[in-house]
Amino acid sequence: MKHLAHKLGLTGTVLALFGGVVAWGGNELETAHKYYNSTNFEESLKVLDSIPQKDAAVYQLSGLNYYMRGEYKRAVEALEAALKSDPRNSVTTLWLARAYGRRAETSSPFTAMGFASRARQNFERAVELGPHNVEALSDLFEYYLDAPGFLGGGMEKAKATAGRIASLDRAEGEWAMSKLAEKQKQTHGVEAHLREAVRLAPARVGLRLELGRFLARQGRFAEAEESFTNAEAIAPGSPRILFAKAEMYVKYSRNLEVARQILQRYMSLSLTPDDPPRAEAAKLLRQAEGS
Repeated sequence: MKHLAHKLGLTGTVLALFGGVVAWGGNELETAHKYYNSTNFEESLKVLDSIPQKDAAVYQLSGLNYYMRGEYKRAVEALEAALKSDPRNSVTTLWLARAYGRRAETSSPFTAMGFASRARQNFERAVELGPHNVEALSDLFEYYLDAPGFLGGGMEKAKATAGRIASLDRAEGEWAMSKLAEKQKQTHGVEAHLREAVRLAPARVGLRLELGRFLARQGRFAEAEESFTNAEAIAPGSPRILFAKAEMYVKYSRNLEVARQILQRYMSLSLTPDDPPRAEAAKLLRQAEGS
């Protein structure tokens, strides 16, 4: 149920969804979306709340704002309201699944299983509604891979879903195969699949970061640095690349002064919903400073 961070990015999905909505949704919806895209979720919600007649687009963007704020209960409520007006929307259903997944991760053991089941149902529904929605398939794959059998997970389901992903996006399929190999503790397979994913989609920064994190886990820090450097050449100044480097330094107690400098810089950048939130950077900075 972990939210995937290596793919096209959350903003890409949202822009695709709202690209046609803003034209008729009025200045309020356009303004709210601009606030959302600059991670000013509170102001976005204020604008959305002021819209007297709320439709699926308003409820959906409200749900995304609540999700980004970590208010997963309210995110579920808003996204379910959006689906009442637009019940066959694969993207909204995917976000509802993610919100239920977060509720499962952050709730008590007594309620977590119910939320996890709702997450699985909505991931499956998102794929049913959008059979070519690679993000939905990838999230469903991760659910199957991580969840126990009594919650609907399982290796065979994950393998079958990885095959569907590969049929639509070969690079993403290789990423899925790397996760399967990691689950089976096949270290050489993980690296081989990640390197093939990068070869197939060399411009995807997220895949290079995945490779760098894997290499760091193996203690191959020079190679990890090289992977991050290659990512920077594609997207100079990308906040999520800076965050990934700082995260590696802090996690493995390397170059902590550099990590502190990177994180201080990160905190001052203009971020998007694709980027790790400032709260995570602040937590890393405290760790780097030894507090």
